[in-house]
Amino acid sequence: MAAAVAVLVTAGGAVAVQLPTDGHEAIAPGYGQDDLRRETDAIRALGVIGVQARVTTGAGRDLVATSGVAEAGTNRPVPRSGYFRIASTSKALVATVVLQLVDEGNLALDDTVERWLPGLVDGNGNDGRRITIRQLLQHTSGIHDDDLPGYTTPQEYYERRYDTYTPQQMVALAMRHRPDFPPGAGWSYSNTGYVLLDMIIEKVADRPWHQEVEDRILKPLGMDHTYLPGQTPTLRSPHANGYQVFPSGERVDVTKVILPDPGGFVSTTADVNRFFRALLGGGLLPKARLAEMQDTVPVNTEVQLFWPHGRYGLGLVNRPLSCGGSYWSHEGGNGGYITLNGATEDGSRTVTVSMSTALNDSPDNALRQEQAASELVDHALCDTAGNGQET
Repeated sequence: MAAAVAVLVTAGGAVAVQLPTDGHEAIAPGYGQDDLRRETDAIRALGVIGVQARVTTGAGRDLVATSGVAEAGTNRPVPRSGYFRIASTSKALVATVVLQLVDEGNLALDDTVERWLPGLVDGNGNDGRRITIRQLLQHTSGIHDDDLPGYTTPQEYYERRYDTYTPQQMVALAMRHRPDFPPGAGWSYSNTGYVLLDMIIEKVADRPWHQEVEDRILKPLGMDHTYLPGQTPTLRSPHANGYQVFPSGERVDVTKVILPDPGGFVSTTADVNRFFRALLGGGLLPKARLAEMQDTVPVNTEVQLFWPHGRYGLGLVNRPLSCGGSYWSHEGGNGGYITLNGATEDGSRTVTVSMSTALNDSPDNALRQEQAASELVDHALCDTAGNGQET
């Protein structure tokens, strides 16, 4: 089947990228079906209820493997193309839209938050006049990330899972805290920073930020299985249920929940791979803007445990490969789903693994889950074992 070509036009000119028409791309000789199945089984063995993983390259069919079940206590298989919440993987989509707006001359990376959202970031040492859009994208703004209620105990989940928050309310929660550090003087992951970026996109475009994501990324790339559920707490079918193991050790089905934006997107492994192929392959940003996105700084010590030697750009994470070089990604975790992904430098090889359980009963178990999924991504991107045939 012939491949499709998506064309996006920005101030830098038209950029085309070749994409699969059906989400089924070939796997190059190397990492094979048995390898992928073995590593999804290893993740399941940690206590993860369901796992699905997909490796995409440039010709033929994707390599796909699943392990476990879609619902605890049943024999229902994990759907090979099931929906799941991608959580913070959404940040890469938001960052891409911001950089497209920059390329079109609608805003600048060194614009301050105050310029676009006057008076919003203020109090307790927070000062929007000193924070730039670049710093929001790179998590170097110093804005403290205030956790929303709803995930510390099973009881709290049941009581608060349908709570909703406006962007202004989420920013106000963060403003109750002093900054973690002066703008540009450190690195600390801040979801609030991306809430502010959503608001800036809306101010610049004069329409909802997610409409910009849809029109600039999802529709042109044919990401027809990526959507924002809004106030709907359930997922489209097919999907595996999402579970969270709380510090008490109790495992709870947390599939039904309303997550705040920008982490509310639902997608599939095929769509996530398609996005990273297009982004790294030059189909969404001109070369100069992609280079700005890939201008990285070290992450803090706490995050280094999960991303050893990891560096953060503008909505993109850079991590080393065991075979040499590095890859680009942005994982996400919330609402019972944890997603890791990765793409080679040119986007020619991508992998996404979705796990339908968050092992939050202990830091050690959470780290083991992260490490097992990271190994899958690393091996799928650079291992030369296997025959590369889907079964």
